Amino acid sequence: MLNKTVHPRPSCADDFDAESISVDAARQRILDRTSPVSDTETLRLRDALNRVLARDVVSGIDVPGHTNSAMDGYALAGAGLPDKTPRTYEVVGAAYAGHPYRGHCSKCQCVRIMTGAAMPAGTDTVVMQEHVEKLGDKTIQIPAGQRQHQNVRLAGEDIRKGSAVLHAGRRLIAADLGVIASLGIGEITVYRKPRIAFFSTGDELRPVGKPLDDGDIYDSNRYSLFGMLSQLDVDILDLGIVRDTRQAIREAFRTASDQADIVITSGGVSVGEADFVKQSVTETGEIHIWKIAMKPGRPLAFGRVGNAAFFGLPGNPVSVMTTFYQFVLPAIQRRSGQADVRPLTIRVRCIADLRKRPGRFEFQRGILSFDDTGQLTVGVTGRQGSGILTSMSRANCLILLDDNCGGVNEGDYVTVQPLNLFL
Repeated sequence: MLNKTVHPRPSCADDFDAESISVDAARQRILDRTSPVSDTETLRLRDALNRVLARDVVSGIDVPGHTNSAMDGYALAGAGLPDKTPRTYEVVGAAYAGHPYRGHCSKCQCVRIMTGAAMPAGTDTVVMQEHVEKLGDKTIQIPAGQRQHQNVRLAGEDIRKGSAVLHAGRRLIAADLGVIASLGIGEITVYRKPRIAFFSTGDELRPVGKPLDDGDIYDSNRYSLFGMLSQLDVDILDLGIVRDTRQAIREAFRTASDQADIVITSGGVSVGEADFVKQSVTETGEIHIWKIAMKPGRPLAFGRVGNAAFFGLPGNPVSVMTTFYQFVLPAIQRRSGQADVRPLTIRVRCIADLRKRPGRFEFQRGILSFDDTGQLTVGVTGRQGSGILTSMSRANCLILLDDNCGGVNEGDYVTVQPLNLFL
């Protein structure tokens, strides 16, 4: 009788699993299968902050609309500025923002002008008032060393009429509202908000405020998910805790997929006999990704249930939040119509030794802070277990250690991803 070699099934504790795909490959597959919503709505400009533009914003005017002064001073013809010795000018009038000087300024004449005022006819240069010597009420002296065209803002210098100022796919920030307002536009067309449904699975889970029996735990994952989703411009549907039965989970998926663009679950995507989420999805949809070469968060399912995209996140609290930041967040941003969904990362000096074995991508919870010289540094929050939710509460960044990394020495530079910077 031949002896057969038994190869054990890879576990989440392994550093390498040939069935897992890389973090970058998983993120790209998810984004490739995620398209923006097609529905749009028109909002008042004041209501459009953080929404994603559905159409380019095209300017119907020049900004600024007229050539104007960038300083308080005196407007004159720059061709006659003194080369070596001071020159005397006659002050023939004054120009204020909204109240231009209507006459023409001739050679050896100037106009007292305030910041933002339109440049008078015959002028192309402003001499700052600090550089001028007043010889009387109507006479000034200008020294040598001034330059023609100085301190003048040209019409259309910021925005040209007919140009696309902001492009479709941009998530609007406060400065964008000001730019749009400067064009005289009071309403803007944006994509509708994505609708996100989520629920937790597990017979051991109890709602907050209920007593715990032996083996029970409170459902913290839904609160973490709700908090992260609330920082985004999305409509949220919380379906609560769903019992660990095929029927209950199937019904929850039906309800969620009928109402939402994306469905998120936590728990029930491992290989246990009572993990029905993955099984239920394959009955009504399909799974595209199951395991990712990362720690924490290897057992992550991505696919489709009904017409909705599906994310089955792990049950461990840190894994839920880590996988949300890496995969769910970019998908929501893409679904909302946002063009650039790349996470912000920076390189900083690490102030601690970090233990890691090669084989998979690792996300350690870090604390960004400034050292005595004002340089940004990063340290760790302490123990890094996937069930230690306080490590996420203490963290303000994730330290990204790639598959090939075999550890970090104090003083080495590492890549970090700041948290709570969704936009």
